[in-house]
Amino acid sequence: MDTIQLTGYLAGFVIAVSLTPQVWKAWKTKSTRDISLLWNSIYIFGLLLFLVYGIGIREMPIIVMDLIETTLAVLLIVAKLVYK
Repeated sequence: MDTIQLTGYLAGFVIAVSLTPQVWKAWKTKSTRDISLLWNSIYIFGLLLFLVYGIGIREMPIIVMDLIETTLAVLLIVAKLVYK
């Protein structure tokens, strides 16, 4: 693994970690009042486009980290729909 790939994994990790506290808080408090459904939907769409891009160029750091980020974002949108 070269430095550029390692940087890609690190960038994806930091972005995923930044979303984790929000997901955790939403599930723990069962409150998603301040989370925008529109924002989260647009965010997931962007993540899915980036995933397609990562697959297209066969870059594992993009693919792996984007899958993690998409999973977290989907969990947040599920919490938003469940805990209205």
